[in-house]
Amino acid sequence: MTSTQYIKTIATELGFDFCGIAKAEVLNEDARRLESWLNKGFHGSMQYMENHFDLRTNPQVLVPGAKSVVTLLKNYYPSQEQNPLAPKISKYAFGHDYHEVIKSQLHLFLQKIKNQIGDFNGRGFVDSAPVLERAWAVKSGLGWVGKNGNLINKNSGSFFFIATLIIDVALDYDDVMVKDYCGTCTKCIDACPTEAILPNKEINGSKCISFFTIELKDSLIPNNMNGKFDNWMFGCDICQDVCPWNRFSKPNAEKGFEPIHEVLNFTWNDWDELTEENFKTIFKNSPIKRSKFSGIKRNLKFIGG
Repeated sequence: MTSTQYIKTIATELGFDFCGIAKAEVLNEDARRLESWLNKGFHGSMQYMENHFDLRTNPQVLVPGAKSVVTLLKNYYPSQEQNPLAPKISKYAFGHDYHEVIKSQLHLFLQKIKNQIGDFNGRGFVDSAPVLERAWAVKSGLGWVGKNGNLINKNSGSFFFIATLIIDVALDYDDVMVKDYCGTCTKCIDACPTEAILPNKEINGSKCISFFTIELKDSLIPNNMNGKFDNWMFGCDICQDVCPWNRFSKPNAEKGFEPIHEVLNFTWNDWDELTEENFKTIFKNSPIKRSKFSGIKRNLKFIGG
C-alpha cells in the first residue's frame, strides 16, 4: 500500500466521509478573490479575516516545505429535527463542538500516518487557522463551491465540516476538478431573506443571518434586519435547506454530533427562562457557547419581538 492509499484508508477508518489530496502551492486566484471580498467590506466586523493574508494563500508559510494538502470532509447532517415551534438553531450546532470532536481525530490521524511512513512535519486544521479550506477541497476533487458559498459534493450535498492537513510529504494528487453543477439554479439566492447571497458566488457576510447571530458582538442587531430572520436564533441553514443537492444528504454516524437534548426540545419559554448559569452548564461543549449568554438573549429578543 502506498502512502497515499494508506492515508485515504485511515481517513475512512477514523470516520471521515471523503479524503482528497492536492499539491501544496500558492493559491493565487483565490488570493485575488479574497482581497476583492475584503476590499468590499463583506467581512463586516470580522476583522480577523484581514489578518495573516499570506498564511491563507500559501500553505508553505503555515508548514515550511509543505508538499501536500489533505482535505477531509465529515458529515454533520442530523437524523433528528428541532421542535418546529422553537427558535431555530443551525444543524452544525446540534451536537458537541465540532472543533473539539475533529481536532482529536486529526491528532490521531497524524500519529497513525507517522507510525506508518515515518516522521514528518505537518499540521492539522479545522476552522481554527487562516486556511482556505473550500479552495483546497475543490483542488482535490471533492466538490465545487456553490452560489451559496458552500462546498457541494454531487453525491452527498453540503452538510460537511472541512478539515485540512498540511504536510511536507509528496503524495499522489487528485487533480480532477469537479464540474460546477449549480447551473442556472438560483434557489439559494432567492431564498436568502437578507439578500446576503450575491451573483458570481459572492457572499456579503455582513448581511448573513449567521453573522448577526454568532459573529456580531454589538448589543443590538440593526433595525433594518427586523422581520428577516425567520426565527433563526443561532446560525442559519436556509441556503443549504433549499439547495437541490442536499436531497442526497444522509444522517451522520459521528457520536460526537449526537444532538444535545435541550437543542432539540427547548421551547421558546425554556430559552426565555434560561439562566446564565444553566446556559454555561448545558452548552459548555456546544458551538452555541460562541454567541455567549448575552448574545443568545439578544438574538431571542430580536426575533421574538
